[in-house]
Amino acid sequence: MDSQTVPSLGSYDYDLLVIGGGSGGLAVAKEAAARMKKVLILDLEAPTPRGTERELGGSSVNLDMQHSWSELVEAVQEQVKSRSLELKRELESCGVLYLNAAGEIVAPHTVQVTGINGIKRQLTAETLVIATGDRPQYLGVPGDRQYCITSEDLLSLPHPPGRTLVVGGSAEGLECAGFLSGLGQPVTVTPQPHILPGFDQKMAQKIENHMLVAGVDFLYHCSLTKVEQAGACCEDVLSVTTQQLSRGRRLRVTFVCKDGQTKQEDFDTVLLCVGRKACTGDIGLQCVGVQCSQDGRILVNEQDQTSVDHIYAIGSVQHGRPHTTGLSVHSGTLLARRLYAGDSILCDYTNVPTVVLTPVEYAACGLSEEKANLTFGEASIEVYHSYYWPMEWTLPGRNKNSCYVKVICHIPDQERVVGLHAMGPNAGDILQGFVAAMKYGLTKRQLDATVGLHPGSAQVFTSLTQTQRMSEALMRTSGRAHFLGAEGSAIVPSNALHPSFNPVVVRSVLDAFSSLTGGQSSSVPPEPRSFPDKKTRPFTPSQSEQQPPASPSRHETDS
Repeated sequence: MDSQTVPSLGSYDYDLLVIGGGSGGLAVAKEAAARMKKVLILDLEAPTPRGTERELGGSSVNLDMQHSWSELVEAVQEQVKSRSLELKRELESCGVLYLNAAGEIVAPHTVQVTGINGIKRQLTAETLVIATGDRPQYLGVPGDRQYCITSEDLLSLPHPPGRTLVVGGSAEGLECAGFLSGLGQPVTVTPQPHILPGFDQKMAQKIENHMLVAGVDFLYHCSLTKVEQAGACCEDVLSVTTQQLSRGRRLRVTFVCKDGQTKQEDFDTVLLCVGRKACTGDIGLQCVGVQCSQDGRILVNEQDQTSVDHIYAIGSVQHGRPHTTGLSVHSGTLLARRLYAGDSILCDYTNVPTVVLTPVEYAACGLSEEKANLTFGEASIEVYHSYYWPMEWTLPGRNKNSCYVKVICHIPDQERVVGLHAMGPNAGDILQGFVAAMKYGLTKRQLDATVGLHPGSAQVFTSLTQTQRMSEALMRTSGRAHFLGAEGSAIVPSNALHPSFNPVVVRSVLDAFSSLTGGQSSSVPPEPRSFPDKKTRPFTPSQSEQQPPASPSRHETDS
């Protein structure tokens, strides 16, 4: 760094020292440097057990997927390295010194820096920021670190993953399962214990239904207890492809089912998506008294300040806060401005939007239906909902009732919108504008008074009239779900599907029923029921989730 551009620091080497090069750490470092502060950022992470190294910038990268696995991996690695180099250049241009080194707090203002060559030295700073992020965790069962991979390894594999077991129904797990299935890889997901924990569970069921129809299998009520290499008997060898032989022997996974029985299945790849663990174990937090939760995440106040006044935490290392890239960047920027620009604006951790990049994208902001009922009481909540048909789906004739939105309102507060949920193409882009409105107290009446932009999908939010209470009342009185979906297409009655139907049969029934009613196929199946002895979750009805009629306008909602 050019010392002539940096003010005198007195007894400290740096004004700000950031441990961790994730999105939040980069944001606070660059913003502090823009305020003419001397900033050092340390970032060095050990490779995964499979040898995959993570570049600067965290794990959020936008990728253009191709169907050639080798081309995909090459493009991904080039993009990751290019982005890492770009970030380093940005730091340099901002005046931030970057070191590819690990940092451990050894005294209140002192950090021991260990370079990749093992050389250690100590540096001091007036203020410390912890932004080390989190990484995928392992199950702790025999063979998991030796044979399993995580999301950090997946796009570094030199070969297609083949038949893949995704352990865990987190957003990360469903995203990986969705794109692998789209690339033609057979995928089985075993939730631990259910999919998308923390998200709206009715929306989660709809996502699961769509993935089932798309060919993703779900294995319920089974806990993975062991992973080992499978023995290759003669019969197995005859069925193994050249691609599988180049990968080596398959993996044999042992499960314990709910009924206590043990079963085994063979897979080419086992992908662990069972949660993420904060990277706080070896950075010296206990040495200076920084308080953490039992899961290792750091306790902070509304100022993002830890139990030690001059040490702050940003991003997914925080306890009890949402973990998104956008939020980390935003909170890091605001922290630097509070520290060095005299600002007092705090980061608002409520109504943080999030998106799940499943085959049909799901975006949400605010409360889930379950959380809203728990917070305000079910009688005080009104849920408006509708299926819709995106314009880009009309020409190829894609199904009319896969895309769905719902708006959760608090009735006593002038039907203030407390939750927005959208499932469909580009759902995250659609929801972004409504996030600002929610921040300033958006009500259902204001939403209804908004002029929709035709033919955009977001306009469905401005014309919602059907409520879940109405849908449930109609179901109780008629006994059959004779509702209409988008464009008036018929939705199959809930008792038209037998639990043993597989997705292919389901689609045939839907098409046949639609042709009889004069509408187009509606491929949203009823909500599934779990069977411990079934490999996949079969389709069976759920009374509270009958299909609502679509909004009057043609091209509504989520895109």
